[in-house]
Amino acid sequence: MGVMYQRKRRRPVAEINVVPYIDVMLVLLIIFMVTAPIVSQGIKVELPQGKAEPLSAESKPPIVASIDEFGEYFLNVGSGSNNDPLSLDEISVQVGAMIQLEPERPVVVKADRRIAYENVIQLMVSLQGAGVPAVGLMTDSPEE
Repeated sequence: MGVMYQRKRRRPVAEINVVPYIDVMLVLLIIFMVTAPIVSQGIKVELPQGKAEPLSAESKPPIVASIDEFGEYFLNVGSGSNNDPLSLDEISVQVGAMIQLEPERPVVVKADRRIAYENVIQLMVSLQGAGVPAVGLMTDSPEE
């Protein structure tokens, strides 16, 4: 009783194996997650602590005017910023030009907590003179 089974011929599979691409994508994701905080640090200051409402996620990235512990002024406008100290007049001119282009862009002051109150006021007056409608103050969230 010879029942003959006919073997089905396997056809070659014409699908792309995407598993290696997923592995590469996950490795790149991890690399970008690790390097993003390092790139966006800017000037090192110790911020005062206080509860504050964070900027909304859909708002444009803010213009950050910083004062370090030595009273030097810096301007951070995103990826194209440098870490050279600026005078109040230079900050006023640069921020004024950016506000004319994008009036809805938020402006934030980031000052070291050890700096004199007068330096912060001078910076805020300079920003107000540049045409900034409202200035925010950057803080750290308080330690629980």
